[in-house]
Amino acid sequence: MEGYKPKREEALELLKKHNKNDALIKHALAVEAVMGHFAEKFGEEPEKWRAIGLIHDLDYEKYPDQHCLKTREMLEEEGWPEDYIRAVQSHGWKICTDVEPVEKMEKVLYTIDELTGLIVATVLMRPNRSIMDLTAKSVKKKWKQKGFAAGVDRAIIAEGAELLGMEITEVIDDTIQGMQSAAEELGLKGDA
Repeated sequence: MEGYKPKREEALELLKKHNKNDALIKHALAVEAVMGHFAEKFGEEPEKWRAIGLIHDLDYEKYPDQHCLKTREMLEEEGWPEDYIRAVQSHGWKICTDVEPVEKMEKVLYTIDELTGLIVATVLMRPNRSIMDLTAKSVKKKWKQKGFAAGVDRAIIAEGAELLGMEITEVIDDTIQGMQSAAEELGLKGDA
């Protein structure tokens, strides 16, 4: 299908077809929001970046051992464009694929995937449980605590920021802003 560009509704439907876990769906929605934010910041296509954010972990619930690899098959079956598939695969670079993030969209996805998890964990530790008044400074404090959100690979986030040529504080700030736009949907509006 030459020129086919999947829409958000298709991406969301596909995500929910293959994932029932609420946490995985919320993670996808967080990554979608942040991808949209960065697309606008860089003057790119928000619809495309958002769709990729939604389906980046498409195979994770059913095939965690084949993460990013099964997604290729799943998206090819759906007729998704190669650049979307490659972007999704690149977020697993050095973890489960050898597809290096080259395009700006790929570098953003690679960087913010882990970062959204750190931000959610930070928000849930706050008394107001709200992302609306969260600052990059608060996230950086938690970043330094190795035992906090230990599953979050900070080296990937740092490497991604470097690939983007951005300071880590700016990446965190932009990621927070993107997530704030979906705070209600993510359950992170809290009491702020």
